[in-house]
Amino acid sequence: MDAYYAVIFTNLQTKEVEGYIEMAQKMEELASKQPGFIDFEHAREELAITISYWKSLEAIANWKANLDHLDAQRRGKQQWYQWYKVRICKVEREYEFSKG
Repeated sequence: MDAYYAVIFTNLQTKEVEGYIEMAQKMEELASKQPGFIDFEHAREELAITISYWKSLEAIANWKANLDHLDAQRRGKQQWYQWYKVRICKVEREYEFSKG
């Protein structure tokens, strides 16, 4: 596989969770339809980590500028997150193990 990019979104959530799961599902569905999208992985507890994978930096920038995504970002800052951090990394190699 060619090199690709990972956007790692780590956040500490507030106690306010109303609408969060629905918005997260909507954003995953919307992101999966964006050109250059590859995949998602996430773990959601008090400290949540979502990793999305993209073919290019341009695809990431287009996703960041998506109007629905901008609305979700605004609501996250106002309602759902105490803090968050975004890291963008280039994945040059991958490998995996599966017992199956």
